Amino acid sequence: MVLQSIAMEARPKMLGGRERPAYKHPQHSCKAFETLNMMRKHNLLCDVTLVVDDTEIPAHRAVLSACSQYFYAMFTGEMTEAKADRITLQEIESNALVQLIDFVYTSEIRVTEDNVQMLLPAANLLQLTEVRDACCDFLQSQLHPSNCLGIRAFADLHACTELLSYSQTYTEQHFSEVVHYDEFLSLPALHVCKLISSDRLTVTSEEQVFEAVITWLQHDLPNRGENVAQLVEHVRLPLMPQEYLVQRVEAEPLIKENSNCKDYLIEAMKYHLLKPEQKMVYKTPRTNPRTPIGLPKVMLVIGGQAPKAIRSVECYDFKEEKWYQLAEMPSRRCRCGVAMVNSMVYAVGGFNGSLRVRTVDMYDPLKDSWTNCPSMEARRSTLGVAVLNGLIYAVGGFDGSSGLDSAEYFDIKNGEWRMIASMSTRRSSVGVGVVGGLLYAVGGYDGASRQCLSSVECYNPVTDMWTPVAEMTCRRSGAGVGVIDGLLYAVGGHDGPLVRKSVELYNPETNCWSQVAEMHLCRRNAGVLSNGGLLYVVGGDDGSSNLGSFECYDPKSNVWNMLPSSMMTGRSYAGVAVIDKPML
Repeated sequence: MVLQSIAMEARPKMLGGRERPAYKHPQHSCKAFETLNMMRKHNLLCDVTLVVDDTEIPAHRAVLSACSQYFYAMFTGEMTEAKADRITLQEIESNALVQLIDFVYTSEIRVTEDNVQMLLPAANLLQLTEVRDACCDFLQSQLHPSNCLGIRAFADLHACTELLSYSQTYTEQHFSEVVHYDEFLSLPALHVCKLISSDRLTVTSEEQVFEAVITWLQHDLPNRGENVAQLVEHVRLPLMPQEYLVQRVEAEPLIKENSNCKDYLIEAMKYHLLKPEQKMVYKTPRTNPRTPIGLPKVMLVIGGQAPKAIRSVECYDFKEEKWYQLAEMPSRRCRCGVAMVNSMVYAVGGFNGSLRVRTVDMYDPLKDSWTNCPSMEARRSTLGVAVLNGLIYAVGGFDGSSGLDSAEYFDIKNGEWRMIASMSTRRSSVGVGVVGGLLYAVGGYDGASRQCLSSVECYNPVTDMWTPVAEMTCRRSGAGVGVIDGLLYAVGGHDGPLVRKSVELYNPETNCWSQVAEMHLCRRNAGVLSNGGLLYVVGGDDGSSNLGSFECYDPKSNVWNMLPSSMMTGRSYAGVAVIDKPML
């Protein structure tokens, strides 16, 4: 009794009226699984052995069942495996099983290029949805024009619906780049038909689809020649310029030799003869404009003058409306041209602060890094750069002693620059744009006569010839050029000391320039690009200082709007490009 009395007195007094939550150790589950994993490795209390080929993996039924519906159904059902000590698994690689069982016990797995194609089907089979989703996320981050068709097929085979949808959209979004890779050239005819019939295909002109079809056919002409009509049926010939139909489509031997293709060509020619109001009611699958669905976009502003040449690269996220820094270029560069091909961004030529250069640097958005590319034939700063049929064209510019009338293009596949026909006049500070399969050189400065130019000429890659078109309504050197809905916009620029905020557009069908609403600020040497049906102008200078602001133009309302977020560094002579937001 004495001991009991002492024990009662030793008990701490409780405070009544307060109910405390149950104690929970935050690391309990983790420590338990660490112990279970140690036991598995030492084959302690394991009650099943998984066998694949010559690999045997001891494990615990309860652990496998808790993490995988596949094993849960196996061990709790009426299957013979429910009581078996050894279970041989089919249709799974031993390396994949080892990694997946490690995941079951540790919750960790490393997905890489080397194991993703092995892990994903195995995770699907064992119903380890977390690993399957991790594999899909990895493949999505690796999407590139060179592999998106293969990833799409892989996603379709293993019923990964989100990855399938994303890779399909990516393929449509990057069609003009996808067609240059072996995956496209190896597609069966039915798959090519399905791809080019999509309304969501993103192309700057329908000519790109036609050229892709011809390239696919010629890749194995003896076996593919019979598919020409099947494919051309899905090319929207009526949406092509009449000149291209006559000079390129009608002249193509594969079209000439096929009666069905001739019918599609005649349909296109007749469509061009219709009056605008007749075109509105004349509807066939080939007269419907494509309506692509874009992936999230960001804008790169590359290098520039602030006030000297800089290496800085800034990025604007259109959705988040924020600016952030990216990897700097290898060297200072302003007055360059910028182009995007195969999801890579190229900074071409320019001025490094002391010399006009012919060097080219390439930016990989997924790696956020720059590498060197083959240099141009000529030194060019204040040049115009554009992409036409997968080739990067560098037009005009200044080589340090005189303005240039020459032009050249870069064949990325062969890694070579080649000269093309020269323009009719020297053009430095020239703007360029591509409409209807033609390259337009807009305004600039003619060093010989020391005049800013209002003249414009266009280059036809089929004939290798430059042809003059209607002049602008005023002289513009250092104007930005952008394209929306087949119309060419010349933005700002200057005529001597006069810096302009005026903007005009060129309609190739009427060969006429007309004025549209003015910008809020005078700008020359600004970056101009289009995105989502809007025209953006970034930076530049107003004649006295560099600008960090940017504004956008809505052609539907004919209104310019200043955007609230300015660049971190005001700059002129910068290059600009729109790319898909990297999935880093």
